[in-house]
Amino acid sequence: MNKETFKQLLTTQIPIAWIAGVRLESAAENEIKTYVELDFLNQNPFKSMFWAVEGMAAEFAGGMMLLEKIRKSGKNISTLVTKNEAVFTKKAVGKIVFTCGQGEEIDQAIREAVKTNEGITIKLTSLGTDEAGEQVAQFDFTWSIKLRNG
Repeated sequence: MNKETFKQLLTTQIPIAWIAGVRLESAAENEIKTYVELDFLNQNPFKSMFWAVEGMAAEFAGGMMLLEKIRKSGKNISTLVTKNEAVFTKKAVGKIVFTCGQGEEIDQAIREAVKTNEGITIKLTSLGTDEAGEQVAQFDFTWSIKLRNG
């Protein structure tokens, strides 16, 4: 995953996220960081970031890592978000970075899904921090992954 691939995916498949300002900060084997900056298009009436925009950036941090690891596995695996929980601890203004560092857990879940041919769930957490490094939100996405037959 790199910034150009991320941009292409968002602009062609999920353009609302690109319009809202979701971008890739960095991508490593076991950690992805996305970000979004407060602006006119993604603010709420209280001059902070609309919660759903934060949610998009948060979902991409874990979800893109999951999809990239599935692609690298060479297996035909389906994915679906089955649950989402969020906690907001501070007003989101400025640049908010969402980090998911659960790459090793994703690898383990993929191995288990392949081995058992059963649906596996994995909770991926994305922590949102502001420019001062203070946490503004935590999003937990429960993903279901399953090896497709055929």
